[in-house]
Order: sequence, then structure tokens, then C-alpha cells
Amino acid sequence: MNLHEYQAKEVLQKFGVLVPRGIVCDTPEAASAAYDELGGSLAVVKAQVHAGGRGKAGGVKLVKSAAEAQEAAAAMIGTRLVTHQTDAEGQPVNVVYVTEGVDIAREIYMAILLDRATSKLILMASSEGGVEIEEVAEKTPEKIFKEEIDPALGLMPYQARKVAFALNMKPEEIRGATKLMMGLYEAYTKCDGDMVEINPLVVTGDGQVMALDAKVSVDGNALFRQKEIADMWDASQEDP
Repeated sequence: MNLHEYQAKEVLQKFGVLVPRGIVCDTPEAASAAYDELGGSLAVVKAQVHAGGRGKAGGVKLVKSAAEAQEAAAAMIGTRLVTHQTDAEGQPVNVVYVTEGVDIAREIYMAILLDRATSKLILMASSEGGVEIEEVAEKTPEKIFKEEIDPALGLMPYQARKVAFALNMKPEEIRGATKLMMGLYEAYTKCDGDMVEINPLVVTGDGQVMALDAKVSVDGNALFRQKEIADMWDASQEDP
């Protein structure tokens, strides 16, 4: 079962993962009010659909005023967003997520997923954040780092630090990055994850490490013990 970005961030926050502030809106007027409530000079309006590639398809807009936020939301809500991951009909946009603007110094790709070849979880990261990982794997595979996780021990802090060093993080950024990676692993295991992907994970100008975007899918066979997550199911995003 897939989660929307705002739902994924809600789950990850419970495990100590830092995310930008955001407000879910189902009308253009709510998006305008959300911009004012967030209080910055820049915000992002994001269409909430179960598909990647939203930015290239016009589903992510930077806005610099409440009026621009309302205009962007009006152009998205009630439409169908077609991306390279959808069919020709696209996915319905029922709500948008208005998030605060972030001072981005670096973008990084990070994920925890199952390596079926070894039957173990791996922590995967790349310095090429904001780019589809398939493209990185094809063109610059040397920029992808993988850390295998022993199921008897779980992700160890030294492994998270090893990945942070491989990503050339500064000493003052490594603590935040380690905390985020440990949180991603805890979320994956405690929520019966299929995949947790952060693209991009960003390092801000003041050295904070946060999940700017989040893609989480959960094992549908485990929903009987994940009642809170099961309630997040959005039937409109699936074709029976």
C-alpha cells in the first residue's frame, strides 16, 4: 500500500525524521491560507498523487505569495496528473500539500529497501539527489553507496556514519544525518515497510538534514497490525 507524501512524512516524523512544515489543502482558498500560516517568503505547492515525476509534470510549483499559492492549487485540484509513472489518464489530484520553502545547500538520494538477492535490507544513498535513481545507476553507478543491514542487529549507528562520510558530509551534519537514517530504518521495520525513499534528502544552509520529499509503501499483507496506516488508504489512486 502506497502513502501520499504528506502521510509518509507524518509517519516518518514519529521516528525522529526531520521534515519541512506543511499543510494539506483541498481547496485553492485553503492553499492561500496555508501560505500565510507558514509565514515564509517562499512555499511549495505539491499535487498529492501516488506517482513519481510530479515536478516534471507540473505537479510541484514554487510560490512567493498567497495569491500564487491559490492559483497553483486551483490549477491542480480536481485535475488528473499525468507523469512518466502513470498511464495516459493520470492520477486524480484531490488535495495539495503546501510546504515551507527550505534553504537547500545539497540534495541527496536515500532509501531503505529489500535486496531480494541477499534477503536483507539495504540502506542505499547517492550524492545525486533530486535525480531518478535509475538514471544514476545507468550513468554514474559509482555514485551509489549501499550498506547491507544484518537482520539480527539492525542498522547500526556506525553504518549510518559510514554512509554520511561516503556522501562527504561535514562533521556538523553527520549527527543529524545519522539520526535521520536510524529513524528511516525504525520506521521501515516497525511499520512493515516495502520501501522508504527520500528523494531528495536535503542539507540546509544551516546544516540541518531533512526529508524534503518522502515515498513510503507498506506491505499490504501486514495491514491487519498497522491499523493507523491502513486508515490512510486512498482508493481513488488505485485502479481495481
